[in-house]
Amino acid sequence: MKTKLQRSLSEMSTFNEVQIHYERPIFNTNRVVKCSEDSERILREFLDNKRIDYKEFFWILLLTNANQILGVSEIGIGNTTGVAVNVKEIYQLALLSNASAVVVAHNHPSGKLKPSTADKVLTQKLKEAFKLLDITLLDHLILTSEGFVSFSDSGLM
Repeated sequence: MKTKLQRSLSEMSTFNEVQIHYERPIFNTNRVVKCSEDSERILREFLDNKRIDYKEFFWILLLTNANQILGVSEIGIGNTTGVAVNVKEIYQLALLSNASAVVVAHNHPSGKLKPSTADKVLTQKLKEAFKLLDITLLDHLILTSEGFVSFSDSGLM
């Protein structure tokens, strides 16, 4: 026969407590994204240029309402022809960092800067879902070792 303490401990193990912790960065030290070139420059500092022509990667820039950088994260690593993007992880990062806006980016190891149909579909999917979360998808960049293209600058947003 279980004691009251054993029953209590047994009941407690049937669920987990979820906590969210957010510590605001010191804003006057954060860099600001004003245009696609700013996003590209920040991403190039973060990514490994030795691997950009080797495999496809997917990144996210997390921004405040004033477009100050909260953080950068690598979402996925693929192969020479693509990268699987965990959309749920993108939304989790944006919510947990209290981001008001985001910029997503990936590279094309082929060196071609033309967005694929899959790139366009993913961008639209992200944009629509972010709208529901009151987060703005500012841009989607495609990077190569020679240059980049911005969905926003190209009218694809």
